[in-house]
Amino acid sequence: MRPYDLILKKRNGGALAADEIEALMRGFTDGAVPDYQMAAFLMAVYFRGMTPEETAALTMAMVRSGATLDLGPLAARTVDKHSSGGVGDKTSLVLVPLVAASGVPVPKLSGRGLGHTGGTLDKLESIPGFRTALSEAEFIGQVERVGCAIAGQSAKLVPADARLYALRDVTATVDSVPLIAASIMSKKIAAGAASIVLDVKCGRGAFMKTEEEARVLARAMVDIGRSVGRRTVAVISGMDHPLGRAVGNAREVQEAIDTLSGRGPADLESLCLALGGWMLTLGGKAASPEAGAEMLRERLRSGAALAKFAEMVAAQGGDAEVARDPGRLPQAPVQVPVPSPASGVVVGIDGHAVGLAVMRLGAGRARKEDAVDPAVGVVLERTVGARVQASDALAVVHARSAEAAEQAAAEVVAAYTVGDTAPPEEPLIRGIVT
Repeated sequence: MRPYDLILKKRNGGALAADEIEALMRGFTDGAVPDYQMAAFLMAVYFRGMTPEETAALTMAMVRSGATLDLGPLAARTVDKHSSGGVGDKTSLVLVPLVAASGVPVPKLSGRGLGHTGGTLDKLESIPGFRTALSEAEFIGQVERVGCAIAGQSAKLVPADARLYALRDVTATVDSVPLIAASIMSKKIAAGAASIVLDVKCGRGAFMKTEEEARVLARAMVDIGRSVGRRTVAVISGMDHPLGRAVGNAREVQEAIDTLSGRGPADLESLCLALGGWMLTLGGKAASPEAGAEMLRERLRSGAALAKFAEMVAAQGGDAEVARDPGRLPQAPVQVPVPSPASGVVVGIDGHAVGLAVMRLGAGRARKEDAVDPAVGVVLERTVGARVQASDALAVVHARSAEAAEQAAAEVVAAYTVGDTAPPEEPLIRGIVT
């Protein structure tokens, strides 16, 4: 079958068969289908969409483009977790050891940050000595021994995804639900876990700006998981403002340690308990998400979750003493408070703007090749709903220089809206898709 015919069929609104999608992806992977034809196909998908069956077929064709991770006897009990990204989202740092401390193995392959959202690997690498580049044998061995591991994804897994994303990025086809869903789920399926819990963000600081958009994406991903035999649940959560208080690599690790110690921000702990409750349920350790959340609360209170975090850090070559003394994490030389321009109530915090300010401090990347400064970031002193007096600190900027701190402070104060009346409280969890 000719790529031209498949492009034409999709352009005209037709549904492709699984073998047609397989042939197209195989040709693209081995070089028989050139970039310009795949770009045309992506644009056709962008405008015409895909059926659930097509999206599942595309996902599995992408999985088959490379190797898959064989977790062996562990596989049936493992649960993976994915977040669609957001500002201050350090849930993986908390959830992976927390769930593992409850007896469910968590093999987590993560990525690096690009743009205004941070990457889990960058955050963990702010811990002195922490290794994210593990061989397959090291990764699986650690999950067997410790119960969890967080590492970088091998280039051998789903190589078609990296090539497709590069094309989507330059052809304005990134924000296509079938393409997003196939990209995310192909990597989760190739990673080998039997169950998957998805945290799909919506709001100003998220990729999906509305709850409706997030629900459509969540449904697409859950349908893919179900169609290939993976137990899959999606939790839709709000991301109108940063999650927790810390934004920036070492600052977020410190907040994750606080949360594992039972001293974290209420919104971060609440989200981790909700996601973790589902992870324990799918992993067979809890009868319901509510029962699972209660088990996790006990792990926080007992210190078992923090101990598991320290064990994971030590297993991956990191300084496990940071669990006891977060001051061992990198510290920025300049710390500047951001004063409130008025008295009143914090009505809103633009998470996207805060994320960009932190990226420009050096905590994130505008381009893939950019270096990351682990120490810099922003810690919010006042969150939405808090009362504030003029000149009170809204946040503290952690910077490498006074000039950088001044620029970031201006951006952070502009991200805050201070008014007279407290805004209505929005629920953190907006919905569940099963």
